[in-house]
Amino acid sequence: MKLPNLTITQAHQGLIEKQFSAVELTKAYLDRIKRVDKKISAFLSLTEDIALKQAEEVDCLISQRKEISVLAGLPMVVKDNILVKGAKCTAGSKILENYISPYNATVIKKLKSQGAVILGKANLDEFAMGSSGENSAFAKTKNPLDLALVPGGSSSGPASAVAANECIYSLGSDTGGSIRLPACFCGVVGLKPTYGAVSRYGLIAMASSLDQIGPITKTVEDAKIVFDAIKGRDPLDSTSIETGCGKGLRSSYREELSVKRKKTLNVTAKRNEHRNRQTLNDLKIGIPKEYFIKGVDAAVEREIKKAIKKIESLGVKVEEISLPHTKYALAVYYIIMCSEVSANLARYDGIRFGRVEKSSKVKTLIDIYLQTRGEKLGKEVRRRIMLGTYALSSGYYEAYYLRAQKVRSLIKRDFDEAFKKVDLILTPTSPTLPFKLGEKITNPLTMYLSDIFTVSANLAGIPALSVPISKINNLSVGIQLMGKPFEEDKIFEPGKIIEKDNYDY
Repeated sequence: MKLPNLTITQAHQGLIEKQFSAVELTKAYLDRIKRVDKKISAFLSLTEDIALKQAEEVDCLISQRKEISVLAGLPMVVKDNILVKGAKCTAGSKILENYISPYNATVIKKLKSQGAVILGKANLDEFAMGSSGENSAFAKTKNPLDLALVPGGSSSGPASAVAANECIYSLGSDTGGSIRLPACFCGVVGLKPTYGAVSRYGLIAMASSLDQIGPITKTVEDAKIVFDAIKGRDPLDSTSIETGCGKGLRSSYREELSVKRKKTLNVTAKRNEHRNRQTLNDLKIGIPKEYFIKGVDAAVEREIKKAIKKIESLGVKVEEISLPHTKYALAVYYIIMCSEVSANLARYDGIRFGRVEKSSKVKTLIDIYLQTRGEKLGKEVRRRIMLGTYALSSGYYEAYYLRAQKVRSLIKRDFDEAFKKVDLILTPTSPTLPFKLGEKITNPLTMYLSDIFTVSANLAGIPALSVPISKINNLSVGIQLMGKPFEEDKIFEPGKIIEKDNYDY
């Protein structure tokens, strides 16, 4: 059995059947990371000793015949802008190069309570600003499908680690597509939950009205499992909302995976598949005409349209819809995001974070700011801070930021109206296949266009799931399913069927 190839459900089944131990599973992943990550650069740091200790604790529970969570003993990776107590959290920036987290993010607390094994912290575009994975201050992550190509950003490390079988699943953050785009490029599944469905406490803020933590996994079923474990109301995040199931994984699900019910599970799975297909007959999916525009790669468009036809053949009702304000989404996103970046990154001043070395040149407070930010923040971060500061400045606030917020309301209204007619909205995740490393790094506007299909979901605050559907020359093509707020479960079931019928794992 090739342990690093397992999904969450397969690995859990193997543990409770004692085909292998949690320590053996963890060591298999650590060994693989040491063999392959020199080429991929998905990791910024490993927490090997902590991971093995966590795995030993799970093995102890299994030996005592105690019930374990579906995620117990399963090795995972955390994007390096999510805080894990006692571990470095750099956000991919020199300004936080030596920062050690003093506490756990809420999502990490929840996963630790489930017995998750944290292998380490994954690379990202600096402060989660980027669409390619090339903006990290420490390394450029490669795409495991082709090392000459970008993995997508900003969750480049988490997506690459899952695709390269360096972990079973990972956590990323999504501000304008930062989970879904790398998931699409690397051929894995990525979920951006509804804004407020998952606590942001312990996530280093980029744009607070857009940021959301979510899972990157090998299958849609795995994404649902992780989402169920991390979602729910958190008193430490006033924007979070209780969605009816934020208290961990259902015990009934764990029972379904027990050895005693293995035969029953096979029968249940067949019944569920039949029921899911009946559910698809009642499903209505909208295809926004604004998403099939000039600039979409012809090969990508062909694969998406083939997938839509396949979905129709399963009994799903598909109809064309309109989201008329989509054409403004990218501009609105970059104004709002950069403005919030300008406010959130003001704390990195060389005093509280990113302390500079003493120098005869540093005589005033402004000298400290200039030296800190000039030396320790990358070009893309400085660019966005300046754009945001300009948009918020006196005389321009009403012309840019305020107007962008008004158009954001119109974009949200478009989705509200569309969801009165359809249950889900289907679009491409990316307009293109993964591009070459360095191809767009000198042209920010071209790079920003990579997010053209993903930013709307963040602006509207709705859930969105990227699912791989096919390959072109071994490169992945993904579709995006968007649903009503806090109705992730209505995305997962169609996602599973689409995944199974359109993609050969």
